[in-house]
Amino acid sequence: MKKILVTYWPQGGNVETCAHKVKSALGGDSVLKPLENITNDDLQQADVIIAGCSTVGAETWRETMGNNQWNKFFANLDKKLIFNKKVAIFGLGDQVSYADHFVDFMAQLKEEFQKSGAHIIGKWPVKGYNFKESEAVEGGYFVGLALDEDWQTEFTDTRIKEWVNQILSEI
Repeated sequence: MKKILVTYWPQGGNVETCAHKVKSALGGDSVLKPLENITNDDLQQADVIIAGCSTVGAETWRETMGNNQWNKFFANLDKKLIFNKKVAIFGLGDQVSYADHFVDFMAQLKEEFQKSGAHIIGKWPVKGYNFKESEAVEGGYFVGLALDEDWQTEFTDTRIKEWVNQILSEI
C-alpha cells in the first residue's frame, strides 16, 4: 500500500475535524499531521499527500508574513520532495455567506502544488452544492473535495468516504 500523508491548516476547527475523518476513512498506515509539524522526512516518505484547507480572504492568500501556514510551507518547500507525487486536496467553505468565493483556496493550493511538480488527483463534482462562483471549479468539477460544515454538515461523512474511495482508486 502507498504511504499517504494527510496534512491540514488551520488547526483547531472544522478543517482539523475533517482531516481526522479523512484519515479514519483511509485507515491503514496513513499519517495525519498539521501542516506546521510537517518535516522534509514526512514529505520524502509519503507517496501521496492529501492537503486540507479552508477558504481564506484574498488578503491572506497574498500575505507572506501573516499566519497563513500554506504560504510558509510553499516558501520553504524543497520542491524535489513532492515532485511527481500525487496530491489530493479538500477544502472547507461556506457556500451561502461566501457564495462568490466558495472553497477558492483549493485553487491556490492546486496551483502551488503543480508548480512544485505534483500531480493533482481527486477532483469532485459540483452537483449538490449551491454557490455562485469558485476559483476551485474546472470543467464542472472542484479541483478537490469541497465541504461545507456551515450548511451541509449532513453530507460531510458520505462525501469524505466516497472521495477517499475515489482517491484510493486513482493511486
